[in-house]
Amino acid sequence: MTMISRPGSGRFRPEALFRPSSIAVIGADTADGVQVMGNLLAGGFGGAILPVGPGLSAVSGVLAYPDIASLPVVPDLAVVCSPAEQVPAAFAELGRRGTHAAVVTGMAGGLRALASSSGVRSLGPGSFGISVPSLGLNATRSHLLARPGRIALVSQSAALCRAVLDWAEPNGVGFSHIVGIGGNDDIGFSLVLDWLSRDPGTGAILLDIRRIKDRRMFLSAARAAARLRPMVAIRAGGRLLDPSGDADATFVAALRRCGVLSVSTLEDLLAAAETLTRARPARGEALAIVTNAIGPAQLAADTALRDGLHLAQLTPETKGVIGLALPNAFGPRSDRAGTVPQPTVGDIVYVGPDNPIRLAEAASLLAGAEEVGGVLIVHAPTGEADAAGMQAIAAASGAIKVPLLVCAMGETTGAAHRRQLAEAGVPAFSAPEQSVRGFLHLVQNRRNRAAARELPPSTVLTLAPDRAQVQHLFRRARGRAAAKGHAALAQDEAMAVLAAYGVPTAPARVAMNAADAAVAAALLGFPVVLKRRRTDRLEPGARSGLALDLRDADQVRAAAHMLERRSGPDGAPPGFLVQRQVGRARELLVRVREDAVFGPTIAFGQGGTAADILYDVAVDLPPLNLTLARALISRTRVAATLGPLPDQPAANADMVADTLVRVSQLMVDFPEIAELDVNPLFADADGVLVADAWIRLRPPGEAGRLAISPYPAELAGAFVANGQTLVIRPIRPEDATAHVALFQRLSPEDIRYRFFSAMRELSAEQITRLTQVDYEREMAFVAVRESAGETVGVARLVCEPGTGEGEFAVVVQPDMKGRGLARHLMQRLIAWGRSQGLTAIVGHVLADNQPMLGFVRRLGFTLRRLPAEGDIFEARLPLSREAATPGTAA
Repeated sequence: MTMISRPGSGRFRPEALFRPSSIAVIGADTADGVQVMGNLLAGGFGGAILPVGPGLSAVSGVLAYPDIASLPVVPDLAVVCSPAEQVPAAFAELGRRGTHAAVVTGMAGGLRALASSSGVRSLGPGSFGISVPSLGLNATRSHLLARPGRIALVSQSAALCRAVLDWAEPNGVGFSHIVGIGGNDDIGFSLVLDWLSRDPGTGAILLDIRRIKDRRMFLSAARAAARLRPMVAIRAGGRLLDPSGDADATFVAALRRCGVLSVSTLEDLLAAAETLTRARPARGEALAIVTNAIGPAQLAADTALRDGLHLAQLTPETKGVIGLALPNAFGPRSDRAGTVPQPTVGDIVYVGPDNPIRLAEAASLLAGAEEVGGVLIVHAPTGEADAAGMQAIAAASGAIKVPLLVCAMGETTGAAHRRQLAEAGVPAFSAPEQSVRGFLHLVQNRRNRAAARELPPSTVLTLAPDRAQVQHLFRRARGRAAAKGHAALAQDEAMAVLAAYGVPTAPARVAMNAADAAVAAALLGFPVVLKRRRTDRLEPGARSGLALDLRDADQVRAAAHMLERRSGPDGAPPGFLVQRQVGRARELLVRVREDAVFGPTIAFGQGGTAADILYDVAVDLPPLNLTLARALISRTRVAATLGPLPDQPAANADMVADTLVRVSQLMVDFPEIAELDVNPLFADADGVLVADAWIRLRPPGEAGRLAISPYPAELAGAFVANGQTLVIRPIRPEDATAHVALFQRLSPEDIRYRFFSAMRELSAEQITRLTQVDYEREMAFVAVRESAGETVGVARLVCEPGTGEGEFAVVVQPDMKGRGLARHLMQRLIAWGRSQGLTAIVGHVLADNQPMLGFVRRLGFTLRRLPAEGDIFEARLPLSREAATPGTAA
């Protein structure tokens, strides 16, 4: 953890950027400077505005200053609009004055280095600026003024910011923050997301991502923010950089792991902004459609079904209620296209074109039905009565407890209708497809949150890999590489690596010539497959290096001679691989690749010769557990074939997931692996078998870095309490059940001391939050009585971003108190905090918790009663030295 600070003034204060009391505009005489000054004055910023420019006396009546040294106060924030060659000198002077933050509008480079030398942290280069409408702060390069609201927009593109602002004003959408990351050279997404996740005025976060500076910091911050706020991200240029689409798939997978929704179009981003801040959270996934025009409603229904949504199947009771109020809602329907048959996949409630007020009546009735998760009103303009219909919808919206979305079509009258609805806080769209995708975003957000609450099984896949064998095989491959330039493993070597991690492989033998191959085949049993050993990747469908379905020794010898006549790849090891041929089974694929942004990825999908034709592949980031592996499998079309087929029983899907977890752990343990292919991985009712594999190694000294911190197994240890040996290790998601049991064994007083309130049980969200930790920014050590599968104590430390401090909490069950366990857990936390570069550990203790107050004093913490919370003490332990002087400050 690296903290950048200004000499003699402490570390960076985010408040200087997001809540400044004074702003200097450096280069106020430039084009950018003139625009920023105009926006600051028009926005009504209440703090000091300090234009700086040689030869300037005043800007719009505001006194100007010739240089930074002449400023009468130290500005919290500087907007640097100067030419690129003048930026370093400006930073140096700002640093000497004590300024904390800057926005760089031009294309000056080296901002990270300037931050190190001056202590001034900055957005940019090419930053759109920063706007906090609730403060009247508009230090942007925009021609529009954003209205206050609950959306935060974080973008690397000034043009996209302008486009979103241009859309937002007529649609009545406001913003809590607009932050132009620009080139992301210094202040990046992680710091901004950490601030926004704690801002009570922010209800949702929109991200425009072009470049990520630190993959691990970004994902950590995104995950923390997404737990508290809905987040939607768009990425431009992914296909330009990688036409295959793999980079886009990885981007989506990485954000999915954080709970962030990904969209691919600006239209979808704006639809998400409309719904996530205005609509209620989705109660279910079944969408009910009510309309005054069948054709547009059918377009909406088609879009919903294509996007994987469900149309509400209304119960007879619901139809009866609606039928009483709207007698013709389910009768024969005719419009200009003729009679419209009743849909079989869901119900569309048709109120007719004559009385738009009925739309509100029908929506209110539908919202009360248990089978309805959301209501979409599709309205086509009909005439003067439309305004009354919109007014009725707006009036009814407050009492509707499910998401209500409105498609108000048209522009001549539709635009006014949408503004009318927006003022009432109702999400409104101009097209049926947009409105359905708005509901889809609510459903996806619901799914993400449900997935985050899902507790994994307590079973942990036990791995006992033969790492020495893997290291031996890698040394052999590197030896060949030194001689012939191929740092890759032959098929048999790659399969031996997988076997060392417990992945079943097809029975095979290496043979050096045709005669040996025939003998090996007889030992394995016919039929067999014969392959030429090779270190290059065998592409799906390539048959030049193998012979299938060999049923006797003569066929094996003939095939070997044929393969010998074909030239093999340079550097390939000599000989053949003889394998027993696998019977009928599903052919799957496991693939490891390196993404330019997120590092190592793991993919699963359709294998065999059809792999590159069908390209049915889903991607995720290692490390994987069984829950994540099963989710990865479920995102492919081939997953459906793992169930029973007319001529085959169901494949063992658990073993497929098991294989993915083992390959994931191999990547964690051996970051020198650059690429890995398993194709085909055969799966049937009995399990899985690897029939072909390939591994390429990185150059010596190079290692891949996972975007998500792996489980820190190296921190595990033991502790003996009164003759009882406990395992002390970092917590993992599979500890959820044991964690709930620990909570249930705590006394009411223990619970109040730990959570500062009386609680009878932990919610699903709390259990998830406590057991699924981000090892990049927090740690929780659990004490486990393995013989009973019990967690008997836990201590956790959560790093506070940007402060260099971490907050601790510790609890042990009643029968383990007084045995030194809590002290040992705290000592482990303190050591971990030091290893992360923390400067202090803090905690909060209730004033009547005398045992804990004495405990932390003995550990060297100082105590200070919080002035605003008379019944709470802050305990603080500086980590710059081994222990602080024990004591208490009032």
